[in-house]
Amino acid sequence: MAFSDRLLAAWYEGHPALTLLRPLEALYRRVVQRKRERFVAGEGQIYRSPVPVLVVGNITVGGTGKTPMILWLIEHCRRRGVRVGVVSRGYGAQPPQLPWRVSPGDSAAVAGDEPLLIVQRTGVPLMIDPDRSRAVQALTEAESLDLILSDDGLQHYRLARDLELVLIDAARGLGNGRCLPAGPLREPVERLQSVDAVLYNGAIVGHNDGFAFRLQPTALINLRSGERVALDHFPAGQAVHAVAGIGNPQRFFTTLEGLNWRPSAHAFADHAVYSAQALSFEPALPLIMTEKDAVKCRAFAAPDWWYLAVDAVPCEAFVAWFNAQLSRVLREP
Repeated sequence: MAFSDRLLAAWYEGHPALTLLRPLEALYRRVVQRKRERFVAGEGQIYRSPVPVLVVGNITVGGTGKTPMILWLIEHCRRRGVRVGVVSRGYGAQPPQLPWRVSPGDSAAVAGDEPLLIVQRTGVPLMIDPDRSRAVQALTEAESLDLILSDDGLQHYRLARDLELVLIDAARGLGNGRCLPAGPLREPVERLQSVDAVLYNGAIVGHNDGFAFRLQPTALINLRSGERVALDHFPAGQAVHAVAGIGNPQRFFTTLEGLNWRPSAHAFADHAVYSAQALSFEPALPLIMTEKDAVKCRAFAAPDWWYLAVDAVPCEAFVAWFNAQLSRVLREP
């Protein structure tokens, strides 16, 4: 098990050695709290977009279903006639210049895996730049938009925002409740009191302090041919190789088990770079991966490689709340 995996397990399952990191945690908390205080006070360079900005982010390290929720927000806004664009840090991306407008034909090495997935799935205008303020400015200059979605960026306090949504994995929660490096929190838990909404991925019903949503598998898509098949394409009990290089790979493996397949789990680091050799497993079985991984593997995919298409399904209470917030920030009559 890699060190990062051991540390993640310690944060969520507990380990006495984490107490040794509390002096570093105290220093980290002071730094992030000071950044937040300066933002609230309006100090420093804070960019205000000409259109409303909605930040979809985390206060925890690890996957929470953020990309599927971004996809849902894009489609929901479009159904309401809202012209929406997206900005992203573009983790791991190496574009020729910054900011960079992501195109469907870009490679994941240029655009980053998550931005490329979003553009290939939706065709949305999307700009990457670690400086999200610069990305927003470039995107609004290039496109006539009504709303900007910031993919992550909750702690990017150089960008003003009109709405903040925080996603939390309902099963793992906030781990030991401590900040980095003694725990998984990017900001103290009190930060949740200042956001506009909290969404719990995998919750059966809404929490007292937030809304529920779930990730629903919808189809299998062949990496090489693009063929889309129903989830009963493989019979119950089918053995498969399962590949996940995401923040919480176990959730993907559990999803495959819930579809009554027998996955041999192959967990990789988040945003992993793949090769045909790295994904050559024995025995020869169908291989199923996440859509985020698939954007990096199409060029060398074998005929029996598939990705599982997954959609976010928020609860009705969140949809109603979000519609009201959209009307407010867009100043709809």
